[in-house]
Amino acid sequence: MSRRPLLVTLLLTLPACTISAQGARPADQSLLGDPSRLTLVNVTATRAQYRGRDAIKLVPKVEGAAAGTVYHTIAILDHELRDGTIEADIAGVPAAGADTSARGFVGIAFHVDASGERYAAFYLRPTNGRAQDQLRRNHATQYVSEPDYPWHRLRREQPGVYESYVDLETGAWTSVRIDVRDGKAQLYVNGSVQPVLIVNDMKSPPATGRIALWIGAGTEAHFSRLRVTPTPPR
Repeated sequence: MSRRPLLVTLLLTLPACTISAQGARPADQSLLGDPSRLTLVNVTATRAQYRGRDAIKLVPKVEGAAAGTVYHTIAILDHELRDGTIEADIAGVPAAGADTSARGFVGIAFHVDASGERYAAFYLRPTNGRAQDQLRRNHATQYVSEPDYPWHRLRREQPGVYESYVDLETGAWTSVRIDVRDGKAQLYVNGSVQPVLIVNDMKSPPATGRIALWIGAGTEAHFSRLRVTPTPPR
């Protein structure tokens, strides 16, 4: 009989509790409810009410940035994952005053290393989902492997392979699911039966690492209902 995966649920609305399972460490269900427990990398995090629910609000914090400097903008959870499933509800909009290149970039990073600078991520460009330009629509989702494989390198070297179209409504709660297994990853959006983006050759991040909330430049984003289900060892 196969062992059931440990389900770690990180819900804003539930009190802290412990899940017991053989070989599993305790899980704190209030983790997303306390921004002070996140490791912030060039972002600010606050609790907020957004579209009818409790959420964590992230905005970039890059004041005084030197010209041309690349900043990672993530909030890291104290929870590691090798293989398994990450689910969350996310919402992103261009921040007030952002330039025209802002898309409301919002997503989830995983396999984050100790420096917070090396990781894989899937993210959305919400304003591209219903753009009146087919090429922009084709860039609605994105996989990256920072810092060696940012979006512009992947797009230049293998156009269309690491991004795809999916219908998105800017600012709306959007459910995402990321399945990671054996060096491969798949992204599902809004309960889709089939993945909207398949990555069969994940690039250079570590094989295991922590999970993080991810945003891009010029973005105001909200996160809620994060769940992590590790795949048990074979």
